[in-house]
Amino acid sequence: MAWKSRTRNLQVFDTELSADTVEWCPVPSSHDILACGTYQLQKGTGEDDAPPSRTGRLYLFEFRREGSMSPPLTELQRMDTPAILDLKWCHVPVSGGAVLGMAAATGELQLYTLSESQEGGRSLQALSSLEVGAERLALSLDWSTGRMHSSDVRVVCSDSAGCVSVLSLAEGTLTALSQWKAHDFEAWISAFSYWDTQLVYSGGDDCKLKGWDLRLGPSCPIFTSKRHSMGVCSIHSNPHREHILATGSYDEQVLLWDGRNMRQPLSESPMGGGVWRLKWHPTHQHLLLAACMHNDFHILHCQQALEGSGGACPVVASYILHNSLAYGADWSQLSLEKPAPSSPPAAEPKESLTESGGHLRIQYESPTASFDTSLEDDSGQYIAEGTAAPSTTPTAGPALNSEDSPSMFSLLSSCSFYDHMLHVWRWDWTPDEAPHESEQC
Repeated sequence: MAWKSRTRNLQVFDTELSADTVEWCPVPSSHDILACGTYQLQKGTGEDDAPPSRTGRLYLFEFRREGSMSPPLTELQRMDTPAILDLKWCHVPVSGGAVLGMAAATGELQLYTLSESQEGGRSLQALSSLEVGAERLALSLDWSTGRMHSSDVRVVCSDSAGCVSVLSLAEGTLTALSQWKAHDFEAWISAFSYWDTQLVYSGGDDCKLKGWDLRLGPSCPIFTSKRHSMGVCSIHSNPHREHILATGSYDEQVLLWDGRNMRQPLSESPMGGGVWRLKWHPTHQHLLLAACMHNDFHILHCQQALEGSGGACPVVASYILHNSLAYGADWSQLSLEKPAPSSPPAAEPKESLTESGGHLRIQYESPTASFDTSLEDDSGQYIAEGTAAPSTTPTAGPALNSEDSPSMFSLLSSCSFYDHMLHVWRWDWTPDEAPHESEQC
């Protein structure tokens, strides 16, 4: 089986500060909400040799398509914050509202609630914060609510001192439940098993992937894997298939695991760049989004690997329009009702850019330099690129999302670091029996 697959840029936004994390809201009433976090190192000046400071900014956007003459992303709010290392929305409402968690360079876990004004505008309001440790950076967080139903809302957070902390959220207040030294160096990533939320995974700069059973206490991990050869910086539990775990590392490999046997991964896929973030598709159990630092963003199809083939997962789509480190990426759960009309794709796999056939739009190789040329007409009005408007009533996923569906249309966002860019894009995918070698990455 081959795939007809293309990605199409919808909008580019300059975040001004270095962008490293983007998250679409998973709460059904707010699927059109996108958050983006930035991290900027400010070096000390003057003769006093002041230590560098880390500053950030939190952006809130709304995705809407009221007409073809305006960009779909509207900025709702921006607030100056400490430098942001990670953002994650709680998957379920808390006290009736969506809650965003932020891992900050001050060593704090900060929570914000999405509020709506009487005029209908939406904004983030501070809810609660807790310092996980002094003189350290909070590096990652994950919620226990990944399967979209939970009465026990907890957060796991990792930090630059190699520690992992588990916190509870009750009545709008964060409370520390436990903290332990998990890794010798930075604990880049921590995550819950969404199927058994007493299980926590962590990865660190000591090249180790570890599992922890909170019922047994943190004195000893239930497993330690040294299968990655460099620092482990991404982990995501599959919310659709029990026991399935994806991990990524600076060693440029994506490993898929069955949590019942952590001695050997189910598959290993080389990505050509350090794998900073991994995200399973919100409704399709076999699709995995990878942010690969020096090698762009890729979507892997993991079905054969999860069925025991043992081979690398094929890449069915790539988004190559960023000019800097690929750090943040996420799927939206907004519905795209119909495919885009047939027109030149905005991005092709890198290997196909040298092909003489087709209608490749080479100007897209440098989006920060050619954005105006690519997405605006002579009068400066926005060109909609033939994209379909999302449903006015968001659904729980893409309009066509069953395993046997012939087509899929997804909305995604990604961000890159040094060029401080946030991109919103769509992916159209159709299985096809005929081979399309130029579309393989």
